[in-house]
Amino acid sequence: MKKQFRVWSSMLMLTSCSTLLFMASCKKEELSPNNQQTKTEPIVETVTKAGGKSVCYVEVNSNSLLNTGKYTLTTGGQQLFDIAIIFAANINYNTSTGKAVLYNNPNVTNVLVNKNTQIVPLQNKGMKVLLSILGNHQGAGFCNFTSRAAAKAFAQQLADTANYYGLDGIDFDDEYADYGNNSLPQPNDSSFVMLLDELRKLIPTKIISFYYYGPAASRLSWGGKKAGDFVNYSWNAIYGSYSVPNVAGLPKSNLGPAAVDIMVTSQSTANSLATQTKNNGYGVYLWYNLTSTDKHVFFSGVSNILYGSSVTYTP
Repeated sequence: MKKQFRVWSSMLMLTSCSTLLFMASCKKEELSPNNQQTKTEPIVETVTKAGGKSVCYVEVNSNSLLNTGKYTLTTGGQQLFDIAIIFAANINYNTSTGKAVLYNNPNVTNVLVNKNTQIVPLQNKGMKVLLSILGNHQGAGFCNFTSRAAAKAFAQQLADTANYYGLDGIDFDDEYADYGNNSLPQPNDSSFVMLLDELRKLIPTKIISFYYYGPAASRLSWGGKKAGDFVNYSWNAIYGSYSVPNVAGLPKSNLGPAAVDIMVTSQSTANSLATQTKNNGYGVYLWYNLTSTDKHVFFSGVSNILYGSSVTYTP
């Protein structure tokens, strides 16, 4: 399903860092249990841009996730994108069991099952790969679990998927749930925080991010706990605008107030959002809708502001 056009941008701060290399003992597992390693595993690079990250959503229904790995800083050679997000899996509702279930459509499934060619190559460049979870018009969402047990059960599905496919984390996008469908309850104050709490216990070292939008954006604290205790990053969801996500507990370095739609946002707007991000000390710049079209000139306008370098495209 297609994501609504909005526009965001966030920040990546100026840096001139050397690329660190380390052997693949530090990388994600690539081989199935029955395979034996017969050659030296590839060297894994690390993205070392100090002070900020560039995050990019890719609509894998129509575009390759690998496009995120084709852009590097002309000066220094670091990857432009630090985090690539698979958009999107869904939270569905099983009418037989009465439970929320994780659903991967055929295109998302294709990326996951072919992780060795679709995910690992990006991780070998030092990038992180997340799976975004989105509502699917069935009434099930992050904000209407009515018990901790139900929230924990769905969190387990997310953790199992992240671990099995070697993903670096989970992203939450509270859109299109259509709360109330299938006679399911409306959002409540406890659900999202419980879900984040349970997921963090299951993936203590992986990334959890929050696309700041939907009912979840106004239900970020409950029972003395807050979303910022569990999520690593949050970013603005309105493309072409500058708005700081109100997620208590997250420092500026982990917030992205700017949002950009790569195929829609003008160069001048993208540059202006980058300047605001940098001047105000925020640490994430968010991009959406990367296609196979070479956009290195567009990216260079932002990158020169944030990193002091243009961008090189390598098909």
